[in-house]
Amino acid sequence: MADKLRLAVGIMEEFSCVPYIIALSNCLLYTWYGMPIVSNKWENFPLVTINGLGILFEFSFIIIYFWYTTSKRKASNTFQLGSLLSKLSVLLTFVTLHEIMVLQIKLAVTAISVIVAFSVTALISAYAFHDHHHRKVFVGSVGLFVSTAMYGSPLVVVKLVIKTKSVEFMPFYLSFFSFLASSFWLAYGLLGRDLFLASPNLVGCPLGILQLVLYCKYRKKGIIEEPMKWDPEKNDDKTKQLQPVDDDSTINGKP
Repeated sequence: MADKLRLAVGIMEEFSCVPYIIALSNCLLYTWYGMPIVSNKWENFPLVTINGLGILFEFSFIIIYFWYTTSKRKASNTFQLGSLLSKLSVLLTFVTLHEIMVLQIKLAVTAISVIVAFSVTALISAYAFHDHHHRKVFVGSVGLFVSTAMYGSPLVVVKLVIKTKSVEFMPFYLSFFSFLASSFWLAYGLLGRDLFLASPNLVGCPLGILQLVLYCKYRKKGIIEEPMKWDPEKNDDKTKQLQPVDDDSTINGKP
């Protein structure tokens, strides 16, 4: 059980929640950017609708991630109290509990920091500046930085794909629609002569193309697993098949 919990923690570490939190920050900022307080009336109404929907999605992803880690923590607690098979199992369970708690704390601190940073940005833009131009410059500059970080976060996945030669952690549809979204927002920003909308997507489009090229290159490759991550229970039969045979005993007819 402790080995399964450790595997679950490893999977949660592979699928980091940080990109979702950065995306949430991006949606919050550009929803505020499109509001009449910052923009001139409803000139950027599509920003409000699309990024408003994005806020709901990103909050859902973060809640699911947090709920998953909490359920694993409860499962490990049940195992620890109900079946103390050995001191080693108890120790492994305790270590797993600690790792899950660390993941939860990091997630909570990062999410709260993002919400606080957005609130400060919104208050400064609303009360420190008194015209739409300066508000757009301020909020757009912050949004430009966050958007660049959001589009740069897939580089971690790209590194993993190149290392493992597998696209397991980079779904095709996610890469494809990210490229489409970047392309359309780039066109929207250029047609509207809004550099704060076009500039981040100048980074997003090439990264989207890179992900699609890597997917086409490695899509037929099998998943390469590290030996240390094999499950001993599932691979027990394979291990027995790979045991060495004693030549002398075979020659003498001994089993």
